[in-house]
Amino acid sequence: MDDAELGLPRGGPGGPGRILLVIGGGIAAYKSLELIRRLKEQGVAVRCVMTGSAAQFVTPLSVAAVSVEKVYSELFSLTDEAEMGHIRLSREADLVVVAPATANLLAKMAHGIADDLASTVLLATDKPVLVAPAMNPMMWNHAATRRNVRMLAQDGIGFIGPNAGDMACGEVGSGRMAEPAEIVSAVLARLRPAARPLHGLRALVTSGPTREAIDPVRFIMNHSSGKQGHAIAEALARAGAEVTLVSGPVALADPAGVRVVKVESAEEMLAGALAALPADFAVMAAAVADWRPEAVPDHKIKKEPGGAPPAIRLVENPDILMTVSRQNDKRPRLVIGFAAETENLVEHGSAKLQRKGCDWILANDVSAGSGTFGGDRNRVTLIRAGAEPEAWPGGSKAEVAATLVRRIAREFGRG
Repeated sequence: MDDAELGLPRGGPGGPGRILLVIGGGIAAYKSLELIRRLKEQGVAVRCVMTGSAAQFVTPLSVAAVSVEKVYSELFSLTDEAEMGHIRLSREADLVVVAPATANLLAKMAHGIADDLASTVLLATDKPVLVAPAMNPMMWNHAATRRNVRMLAQDGIGFIGPNAGDMACGEVGSGRMAEPAEIVSAVLARLRPAARPLHGLRALVTSGPTREAIDPVRFIMNHSSGKQGHAIAEALARAGAEVTLVSGPVALADPAGVRVVKVESAEEMLAGALAALPADFAVMAAAVADWRPEAVPDHKIKKEPGGAPPAIRLVENPDILMTVSRQNDKRPRLVIGFAAETENLVEHGSAKLQRKGCDWILANDVSAGSGTFGGDRNRVTLIRAGAEPEAWPGGSKAEVAATLVRRIAREFGRG
């Protein structure tokens, strides 16, 4: 897929700005050369700082040759620091990008540690910072890393990725650095602020799974990661909307510029969604559990030796999409639902549109092998009453979110 297919504008004279690229010490550092090349094609000036470990994966000479700029790595350089180089580097850029952002760099950033040039620059900067994490899945999911990511998100640090897939270490999971094209798209969105077509509009977004308790230690849950809903919330906020995101339990950083309400069960999600009304439009992307146990004991259900499994009676959860769609004075002008289907995508999505009373349905394939649940890519079909189904090109969940924002803007006469 080339830049035009990704919707990236071509570069030209008087490019959009200058970034400082901090290259961390991970195997994904090899992608930094492709990232620099793509950024320069867009007219972005790139200056690079490398950690000592990064030089073990890609040489400073290679980085300098591609960026056509001096590469910086020494905190105690007599020539550079005579001019307070770490301050100058941190202030002359329009945006600081960390790619790859290792677990070590994220920890230093979260706790204000400055023991080399890269971490000192990151502590001294007054510019926006975008990080592209890359590490082993166990490291990404470690409690310390999750805590650091939450702290950085609260500090306003932007995140792109990580993606899920095969790792260089042979393991599979979330931890792959976002692809260069994805990072370029995120960089350009910050350097070339688009018109804010949804400014002044209020949006409700639901995201992630719900968790329905069986007893104090067990629960019913599905495989939804919340990546699509969170990407939609972030894209809507960048387009100027005032966004409330009601999110089930996910392992994701809160999107920047979004009010987040964290819930567990479907009943809690419904309460959060109704509390966010009135809104101009709603995007109900959460994968809400259809059923929950009728009764939840106060104590753990014990396994009796030789005994039969306990009988768990299920009752239907509240239908959040239908409830929001049938509001009277508080109904959003546009209500958009998702239909996660494993077969007969259009048929089932159309039936859901009529049954729920919403305005649009985005039907997506979550069958085994699609990689949608928990993955980073999605392919959806837009279904509207009285219109032919519209299949959108497959792409990253961020790209799906961007397409949805454009369609919402058009619906409100702003695109």
